[in-house]
Amino acid sequence: MPEVDLNTLQSLGLANQTQTKKSSSDLGQGDFLKLMVTQLENQDPLDPQDSGEFLGQIAQFSTVTGIQGLQASFSDFASSIANDQALQAANVVGRKVIVPLQAGILTEGGKIEGELSLPASSPDVSIKITDQSGQLIKTINLGSQAAGPVSFVWNGLKEDGSVAPAGNYSVDAEARIDGQNFDLDTQLVADVESVTLGGVGGGLKLNLVGLGSVDFSSVTKIF
Repeated sequence: MPEVDLNTLQSLGLANQTQTKKSSSDLGQGDFLKLMVTQLENQDPLDPQDSGEFLGQIAQFSTVTGIQGLQASFSDFASSIANDQALQAANVVGRKVIVPLQAGILTEGGKIEGELSLPASSPDVSIKITDQSGQLIKTINLGSQAAGPVSFVWNGLKEDGSVAPAGNYSVDAEARIDGQNFDLDTQLVADVESVTLGGVGGGLKLNLVGLGSVDFSSVTKIF
């Protein structure tokens, strides 16, 4: 099989002047042009290759090259986004955030606060606080509320007025809409203790004081 001089191809502008190192399994631009020229030189003169097929092979090679370049660009872009999120998350350490939670932590002399989202106006909205044994210790009546976000605070007092001990407490929201009772999701205020950087395919995690970890993307507010 005749050899094609790469210098000749370079002088004609058909190959890059600089060649990067590649593995033996990679097909670069120079290799592709060698194969194409060799194919043309060895074709049957009585049955030459169709020009449309020849152009189709060039188009396929260009498409593959373009996709590889696009993949590299997206990889760089994803890395940039991940680095930016890491910097943002680091700035959250030591601050308060609002995240979707069904339980909050009550510190000594502290409170549990958060908000719920009403899909429609309600004449009766309430918050129920339950201790770790499953006992209902406080019901907070929020009364009539318009559709949208509704804030609430539990000051740590039980139904009988005594102070609840520090610990974790479940927070459940309920609203009457069009004559029916609906359970609603709550978002609670929590303190950020640290940040965990996820591995490949994983995201950033915020480690909350006494409440485990949540996805950084789930944060709705930062104080």
